[in-house]
Amino acid sequence: MNKRVTIKDVAREAGVSIATISYVVNKKEGVREETAEKVSAAIKKLNYIPDLSARSLVSNRSNLIGVVIPQTEEDKELMLKNPFYSEFLSAVEYNLRKNNFQLIISGTNIDKGYLDMVVERNMDGIIVVGMYPDEFFEDLKKANIPTVLVDSYCKDHYFHSVQINDRYGAYIATKYLIENGHENIGIVTGKIKTGGVASERYLGYKDALKEFDIPIIEKNVFEGNVDFEFGIQVAKQISKNKELTVVFAIADILALGLIKGLKSVGINIPEDISVIGFDDIYISKIFDLGLTTVKQDIYKKGQKAAEIVMKSIFEKSKTKQEIVLPVEIVIRETVKKRIK
Repeated sequence: MNKRVTIKDVAREAGVSIATISYVVNKKEGVREETAEKVSAAIKKLNYIPDLSARSLVSNRSNLIGVVIPQTEEDKELMLKNPFYSEFLSAVEYNLRKNNFQLIISGTNIDKGYLDMVVERNMDGIIVVGMYPDEFFEDLKKANIPTVLVDSYCKDHYFHSVQINDRYGAYIATKYLIENGHENIGIVTGKIKTGGVASERYLGYKDALKEFDIPIIEKNVFEGNVDFEFGIQVAKQISKNKELTVVFAIADILALGLIKGLKSVGINIPEDISVIGFDDIYISKIFDLGLTTVKQDIYKKGQKAAEIVMKSIFEKSKTKQEIVLPVEIVIRETVKKRIK
């Protein structure tokens, strides 16, 4: 077995001190360009890989950021089937990597604390996507490290946050449908839990109906999982409701499943039933029919979460940062204007 190359070996090869090697590896100022080039050449020649654990002890930083995303169900896989999360994570990873941070992606069960892993891995910061029980957030506070909540309506003033106004986004979607002649408007949603994104979007839907004096009909609310499969499944129920002229799906992945399901039972979109989504994931633009949807900037959401957690680490600032990104309607092909 080949012996691992150490920092002492590199120092000997370059003819400099161990401290100089450390300065170059950690990209600190104060090293002459000629010396830095000599060190870099030695590192390349010896194929030296810095010991991250040792660097962590010296700098008191691990350069690891934990990212928590929801699971489909307790003890099940992460929700990566929804392209929203992969687009978000791509933005987070890229912006962290540019600054020499790495991320550890995980889900968390409601019966397991996240604090142990945070401490064991000596994480520098955490980004949490979605809503979790109060106990989970209390555990995070004990870790005493920078934490950014994304798409969470947790009222605790301890945490930084990045989000959109989900209620307003759902309101403008429903209002757009009403202004295009629709009154019998269904909604396909995830589980409506207080403080969650699905709940906020459902409230926005109700706000618009109330503003136009349209009654909220319980049978027009279809509640389930936020995934493609539920969209397909619920299409059969919706196809039997002859009064519905349009459906608002609270996530694009639901809307796309719904369109596929409706088409499979002979319903044309938007001639028979119109569909509007929420998120503007990439596939919404390239689907068979371009999906009319509420656009949020998913990339910027991930970028801002990464920037805030890194700024908090570097500046050790206790000032809470709250970012609310804008939303807008993107008109494509899945909503038909009804003429009364």
